Formats: sequence, C-alpha cells, structure tokens
Amino acid sequence: MKVMIDLNILLDYFQKRLPFYHFSSIVISEVLKRNVYGVTACHAITVIHYIISKYATKQIANEKIDWLLENMDIISGNKELYKRARNLNMNDFEDAIVSAFAEEANCDYIISRNVSDFCESQIQAITPEDFAIKYVNIK
Repeated sequence: MKVMIDLNILLDYFQKRLPFYHFSSIVISEVLKRNVYGVTACHAITVIHYIISKYATKQIANEKIDWLLENMDIISGNKELYKRARNLNMNDFEDAIVSAFAEEANCDYIISRNVSDFCESQIQAITPEDFAIKYVNIK
C-alpha cells in the first residue's frame, strides 16, 4: 500500500504535537517497518525545515530533513501537476497540490488530520487514527 503523508502528520511526528502524536507516530512506524510505502509532497520539505528551525534549531531541522529524505519518497511537481491541482474543485490550493501529487504517485490514501479538506480528491483521505484501526489493528 502506498500512502501520501500530509504535512500535518509529519509535523505532529517531528514536533511530538499532542494529542495528535500517538496516531501519527503509528503511521510513521508503519512506513519505517516498510509495511506501507510512504511519500510526501516536495513542498513539505521546506515547510518542515522552516517550522522546526523556528521552534528548535537549524541543526535539528537539517536532521529531520535528512531523516525524511532517507525514509520517504518525495513527490515533486511540474507545470502539468500544478495545473491539475488548480483545476481541482478544492478550497485550499495546498490540499489540491497534495491531492494531485497523490494521484500522480498512485497512492491508495492520503493520510491527514484534515480529511474534510479532501472531499473532492480522487484519492481518499483518512485520519491517522482510522488508518491505525483499519490497517494496524490498533483500537
């Protein structure tokens, strides 16, 4: 199974944001165990680096980016993908980009805490909790 990991899940994991950390860490653990194939959108790299640098240090931000590059595939965009995202009937352009990238990568799911933002996505979004219950048998 291939999953697009939304930015909020990665930030929950890296920053140990409560109460979201628990289920986000289960998703990441499944990626690390290679039970699922994890991908994320290229813009997540710069946003994660910026936020972690702001709240921690540049060195920690660099370490998190190195970890991400080691453990997940990064889906990058081209003009056609951004045009596809612009043509999706979604309120938030960043979510439309994630959706278009998930389509391009042939993902089975988008894992996000904001599933309602992906109602118009061709790829179904599920929460980390729903993912854990359905695929990891965690209650």
